[in-house]
Amino acid sequence: MGRALEGVRILDMTHVQSGPTCTQILAWFGADVIKVERPGEGDPTRMQLRDKPGVDSLYFTMLNSNKRGITLNPKTAAGKKIFRKLIEQCDVMVENFAPGAIDRMGFPWETIQEINPRMIYASIKGFGPGPFEDCKVYENVAQCTGGAASTTGEIDQVPLVTGAQIGDSGTGIHLVAGILAALFQRETTGRGQRVTCAMQDAVLNLCRVKLRDQQRLTHGPLMEYPQYPNGTFGDAVPRAGNASGGGHPGSVVKCKGWETDPDAYTYVIAQVQAFPELAKVIGRADWLDNPDFNTPEARLPRLDYVFSEIEKWTMTRTKMEVMDILNPLNVPCGPILSMKELAEEPSLRATGTVVEVDHPKRGKYLTVGNPIKLSDSPACVRRSPLLGEHTEEVLRDIVGLNDDEIQAARQQRAI
Repeated sequence: MGRALEGVRILDMTHVQSGPTCTQILAWFGADVIKVERPGEGDPTRMQLRDKPGVDSLYFTMLNSNKRGITLNPKTAAGKKIFRKLIEQCDVMVENFAPGAIDRMGFPWETIQEINPRMIYASIKGFGPGPFEDCKVYENVAQCTGGAASTTGEIDQVPLVTGAQIGDSGTGIHLVAGILAALFQRETTGRGQRVTCAMQDAVLNLCRVKLRDQQRLTHGPLMEYPQYPNGTFGDAVPRAGNASGGGHPGSVVKCKGWETDPDAYTYVIAQVQAFPELAKVIGRADWLDNPDFNTPEARLPRLDYVFSEIEKWTMTRTKMEVMDILNPLNVPCGPILSMKELAEEPSLRATGTVVEVDHPKRGKYLTVGNPIKLSDSPACVRRSPLLGEHTEEVLRDIVGLNDDEIQAARQQRAI
């Protein structure tokens, strides 16, 4: 069975997280991804947050599976010649360097177009055109400047960033969509194009419901937020703790064992359609005949009390028991699953969402597999490359160098 992107060749000039996230997904779809790294150094994440001495870190291995790895210094004469040939032979180049880095290597977009008019040149930057476009951005900066931090956290407390990498990995996934669209359009036009994705823009896109609420706020208080009706609203969307962003009241509640287990909690949504069943199961069927509770509008000023009653019930059950009881009643809920629980979940192993990979130096480790499932192009997750592992292979098969030319390039420290 063929792979979705079989025959597509990616020149991967990315490092750290946002760019490698993008190119790893393309590799999972079957593209031939050639990761280019500095000779003798490699991607900085190879050595960051190491848990074992002398081997590539999990930070690197979990972002670079299914790729071929070469070392190359495009600033040398031989390296520049090799890089030019790679541009000729690849369909897509992806980079997430600081603004202008590829240009300073001597390969601005205009030159790339001349070398390969079909090349799709995809970039991740921190900001789009504007006052901050030359600034570097990292994960937490992107979350702060994209609206996530200002709307995350407890009421009247400091802004918080989320543990989910919505700035780095989130932007990488956005860039995948742009690359696939450009490849599709190339089938019609025969031309490549520039694809750019700013981390601030991607985070804001993921925060679109908060931009929705900012506009609603100009017409009155946000009634589904816990500040209503007794709190105050300013002129910007406030932080709302664990309140649901979908219009139905929701909250994290304690479950049995919460005193010693930091993840013994579940999230329960008091959805209108399922509220009667929820009230009955927690022993508050009386609410259904009480005008203070039997309509959504009546419950709004009393949500703290409603969820305290729900919590009295959930504290008598484990989080998985709560899930087992409420799901058949169509009450939306979900246990707070720890990373340990997710790593050990059999169903995630069965679907390839969590995968065990064998590495020649590290040994076996867990990684996240492709979260996007294609029925005719299943992903097979392979280990990340060692530094420069495929250099000679790529130089022979794609660039067309012979042994003497490869040796000459090595002597110039181009590879």
